[in-house]
Amino acid sequence: MTLIIDPALFRDDAIPEHICAFNAELLATISAGGDMWAIPAAQVRANRLEGKGPFPLEAESTRARTLLAPRANGDGDIVLRLIEPIGRPMRGLYLHIHGGGWMLGAADAQDERLQEIAEATGLGCVSVDYRLAPEYPYPAGPDDCYDAARFLLEAEHGLPNEIMTIGGESAGAHLSVLTLLRLRDAGHGGRFCAANLTAGVYDLGQTASSLNWGADRLVLATRDMANFASAFLAADEDRRSPVVSPLFASLNDMPPALFSVGTKDLLLDDTLLMATRWHVANGNTELDVTPGGVHVFQSFRHLDIAQASNARIDGFLNAAANRKEPSS
Repeated sequence: MTLIIDPALFRDDAIPEHICAFNAELLATISAGGDMWAIPAAQVRANRLEGKGPFPLEAESTRARTLLAPRANGDGDIVLRLIEPIGRPMRGLYLHIHGGGWMLGAADAQDERLQEIAEATGLGCVSVDYRLAPEYPYPAGPDDCYDAARFLLEAEHGLPNEIMTIGGESAGAHLSVLTLLRLRDAGHGGRFCAANLTAGVYDLGQTASSLNWGADRLVLATRDMANFASAFLAADEDRRSPVVSPLFASLNDMPPALFSVGTKDLLLDDTLLMATRWHVANGNTELDVTPGGVHVFQSFRHLDIAQASNARIDGFLNAAANRKEPSS
């Protein structure tokens, strides 16, 4: 497999007019919403539950059920939210880790999309309600995601775990990679057969596209990424340590990965650099770059570019599951 980056995708004339218009409207709406850093994180979360965030609210699934995964340190349980396919048998699991800058988001905030993935792939979607910063800074969130993965791999929960996939958006993609690295180092390498990594942040010290973006909050701005990292790393850890910034980690023995990003995402360089390093280490990388896509544009599911990107994600996970099926 060859990783090809087409420079034509990054030109402004590659962006459809209706996407330019959508982005301009989104920027105006977000800019009029005030400074999220002027209020406590708990209030920002409450506001988003009322639809005052950048992304559309998704309806809560009536078929989701709760699992409890014990923390390795004995400090209570991690809540997992399982959405099973109903149109086909469940043949494996997709461990989903939500985004939100390690501060925001919840396991039930993307139920509609996870239902789509479950039906398209036959994978039960398990979303993790990991602990959030700043109340629970590093390593609380990564520990919860790792413990959730270990639970799905090892516990007697009755779920099919021969086919295991993982993924997330933004900070969720970052936590997915940290989880895979910890699993590999603990001797569980190879158990996950696919990683779906959407608009991830892989350098908490900020890549060039993030540092040079500026103040326009097209979902995210330069200041936002610095503040999110500060809240996550409350003990002032080295932002470019491999244990927190996986761009600088050894990436050998990682599963096939699909990296998805839009060209109007300030984390563009994170994806381009990480996908290149992943490919050099493993040779099993797909890169999907969408002209004009903002940060996690896949959440704006009425857009044609979101539908196309989500369909590619579904196809990637489905193909990975097919390769692991005993009959294949």
